[in-house]
Amino acid sequence: MHVVLLGTAAGGGFPQWNCWCPTCRSGRSQPHRAIPRTQSSAAVSADGERWFLLNASPDVRSQLACLPGIRPGSGVRHVPVEGIVITDAELDHTLGIVLLREARSLQLYLTEAVQSILEADSRLLPVTRAFAEVTVTQLTPGKRTPLHYRDGKTCRIWVEPIEVPAGPPRFASTSAEGHTVGMIIGDEATGGRCAFVPGCAELSPSILEKLEQTDLLLFDGTFWSDRELIELGISDRTAREMDHLPVSGPEGSLARLSAMDTRRVYTHINNSNPMLLEDSPERSAVEQAGILVGADGMSFTL
Repeated sequence: MHVVLLGTAAGGGFPQWNCWCPTCRSGRSQPHRAIPRTQSSAAVSADGERWFLLNASPDVRSQLACLPGIRPGSGVRHVPVEGIVITDAELDHTLGIVLLREARSLQLYLTEAVQSILEADSRLLPVTRAFAEVTVTQLTPGKRTPLHYRDGKTCRIWVEPIEVPAGPPRFASTSAEGHTVGMIIGDEATGGRCAFVPGCAELSPSILEKLEQTDLLLFDGTFWSDRELIELGISDRTAREMDHLPVSGPEGSLARLSAMDTRRVYTHINNSNPMLLEDSPERSAVEQAGILVGADGMSFTL
């Protein structure tokens, strides 16, 4: 199974267009210290040519151009996206659905709760259906579901949602079970497994047990510290109050993930997070723990 990180920043990208925090300022004035990043998304493929997106970011157009194995098909139009697996209904994870409307046919894999929010609250599904046929396969937390190519053939890749602690999007009218999940993605042929968890407010023993069974973990690296945005004067909410487990601290994700044997990569990194700076002590602490700070274009084979 091929895994590509298409985007590794949180909503707004890095540097964020309206932000002049120390990290964004350094990213603009000293680009050698911090490479730009687009908004969080990844892609998986069994053959390196036909791809399933893990979330669809507002930057999806430029991200698709970076996928390996993309070449024109036999017709005038070529669609390398076979389907989209969605973890939640946040705008930075779903706006790309509408931007892929030219495909004329889209397959979505999501939970019933996420579908409800996209139907009734953000209205992204009704808008997309005005331009393209949208097929929905509902996912159930704790249950494996095989992915299918657009021609109906079964792909050897399966997905299994796992519920993670988080609140629904602020515009959602429901907080039904399954509104926010992580994804375990497995390859029937190789046995390889990847976990994609872009948002998670806490690492419970049951979640850790699931993640430890994977070969590659793409995990929420949104904020370095719990009071990061408060101290910058950007927000009055902590990282945990925004449903993101901070990286640092005795109960942070760095301490919790350090003992794992699997390959670990931080993704969905907010523009304010100092570990984005290549020469920062925060980056050094992460790397000393054997964890990668994700960058757009990173690829893995499982």
